[in-house]
Amino acid sequence: MQGRREFLGLSQETVAARLEMSTRAYGNWERAVVKEWTDQKLYQLAEALEMTPFQTERLFWLAVDRAPQPELRSPAHQPQQDAATAAFLGDYSVMINALALPAFLIDHRWNIRMANRAFHELFRGVHPHPTAMPTDNFLRFGLFHPDASQILEGHVAWKLSMLAQLAASLERYDDDAVLQAMRREVYLDPALREMYLQDMPAWTYGPGADLLHHGGTVRLLRHPDPGLGLKGCRFVEETPRPLQAQGLTRITLVLTDASDGAAAEDQRLQTFRAA
Repeated sequence: MQGRREFLGLSQETVAARLEMSTRAYGNWERAVVKEWTDQKLYQLAEALEMTPFQTERLFWLAVDRAPQPELRSPAHQPQQDAATAAFLGDYSVMINALALPAFLIDHRWNIRMANRAFHELFRGVHPHPTAMPTDNFLRFGLFHPDASQILEGHVAWKLSMLAQLAASLERYDDDAVLQAMRREVYLDPALREMYLQDMPAWTYGPGADLLHHGGTVRLLRHPDPGLGLKGCRFVEETPRPLQAQGLTRITLVLTDASDGAAAEDQRLQTFRAA
C-alpha cells in the first residue's frame, strides 16, 4: 500500500480523503493494524490507489488469500446503469464481437471498457505487466509496456501520438488524478519527458497527429497472425449517442495495406527529425 501510494506521489492525507476516512485510520491500514479485510474495503482501497485489475487481484490474494469476487462489490462503487443502458451495452458487445477488425471502447482516461475478440487477438502475445496491459489502458500500454514496440511498428511515432492524446485529455480533465499520475510516470522517464515537453508539441502542430482527433493519419502495426503481418492502421471513431452519454468512445482499428502507410509514415518522421 505504501509503495503504491508513494509511486503515485500521494500523501496519506490524500488517500484518506479519497476513502472518506481519517488520516490516522488510513495509517493503520498501511501499518497492517487492520486484520479483518472485507471485499468492500479492498475494492475501495484499489480505487483510491488507482490499481489496475491485475494489481487489484494481487491485493486480494495478499489480504484475504483469494481472488476478488465481483458480485460482492459494493453497489456504491460500481458504475450505475439503468436496465436499458445495460441491455444496450450487452447488445453492443455482441455486435462488435462480430466484427473482423479490432474495436474497443475507452473512457476519457483511455481505459478499455469493452473490446472485441479481434482486439484481444492482436495483443495475444503480450507478456503480463503490472500497470500497462493493452486490455486495461491503451495509452499506458503504448508508453510503458516493453512489448509495445513489437506490435506498434514505428514506436516513436506511436509514442508521440499517445503523448499528444494524454496532453489533450489533461487539457479537458485537468484535475483528473489518474491522468496526472500517468503524466508523472512520463516525467520519471527521461526519454519520455523530453519527448513530451519538446518533441510532442512540435509534432502535433507539424507532421504528426494524435490518435483520435486526426483520423487521417495511418500508423503501422505488426499483427501476430503471420497471414497479416505488417499492416497499416487507421483509427476510426464512431460513437453512438448512448455510448457518448456513458462517457465512452468507440474506436475501430482499420487495417490496411502497409506499403503506402509505411512510406508516408517514414517520410513524416524523417522530415520531423531533420527539422
